[in-house]
Amino acid sequence: MNTLSDKKRLVVLTGAGISAESGLRTFRDSDGKNPALVLDFYNMRRRDVANAIPNAAHIGLAELEKDFDVHIITQNIDDLHERAGSTKILHLHGEIFKMRSESDESLIYEIREDINLGQLADDGGQLRPYIVWFEEPVPMIERAAQLVRSADIFVVIGTSLVVYPAAGLMDYALPGIPKFIVDKKIPDTYPVHNLTAIEHPASIGVKELQKRLAVLGFF
Repeated sequence: MNTLSDKKRLVVLTGAGISAESGLRTFRDSDGKNPALVLDFYNMRRRDVANAIPNAAHIGLAELEKDFDVHIITQNIDDLHERAGSTKILHLHGEIFKMRSESDESLIYEIREDINLGQLADDGGQLRPYIVWFEEPVPMIERAAQLVRSADIFVVIGTSLVVYPAAGLMDYALPGIPKFIVDKKIPDTYPVHNLTAIEHPASIGVKELQKRLAVLGFF
């Protein structure tokens, strides 16, 4: 086994496609006109995530930590990467098992049960899911861009590369490094140097990725 200093940095961007095989779909919409409906919607989604289990793709990425310095940037709000054993995960769009004050986004709390109207943060603000809804700023995007820029290998799994700003992360990968896209339907991509497409669902695609990395002599 390589020491961390010997390991190449493998940065992986994951999207809805990696959790779809665990029965989860993307859900970051919000109807601000009906706060009770929004809370109820996310309370149900939280139960869905609690009942889901990591699939072979999540587990395969965790296994890659034996040979690589793996950093996962996920667009998903579930915790399946964590439960599969991955240790370095940046959640671009928030986390379903956290909540925050509507008034102060730095007031963040763990939550496993339901969030209810009238449930307040320490500053008196209504608590809401710790989710970056569509059209809200994505505070973690700068950290994600720095990670991609530092990659020795960059992998995209289960995302269409059409939702910005996450879709623009490919632009930060250095031109000379190997890049892989894993998806059951490969999205249209503008010319990208050193890009290998693996057109499979994530669970099969990650196994193929492991084989490709081995053949290329990365471990």
